Amino acid sequence: MEIATWILVIILSITLLIFLVVGIVLITKLIDLTEEAKEVVIKSQEIADKTGDVVENVKGMTSIGGVVKTFAERYNKVNGKRKSKK
Repeated sequence: MEIATWILVIILSITLLIFLVVGIVLITKLIDLTEEAKEVVIKSQEIADKTGDVVENVKGMTSIGGVVKTFAERYNKVNGKRKSKK
């Protein structure tokens, strides 16, 4: 082979090696990124569930039925303690 072909083969081999290494590093980083994204999705789902519970509590406190129910429960707690003391 001529010297020009050897130089061309060496340059192409080094370029292929560089792209191979960069590709492997990029794939590992992308795998780590997807794992972190999965954790973020799980946390946001937990937050959404807790928000739903808060909305239900606020809904119960702001509606007329919810307010009456809360007062009735408190009244029963107070009267239940008084009766048990006697």
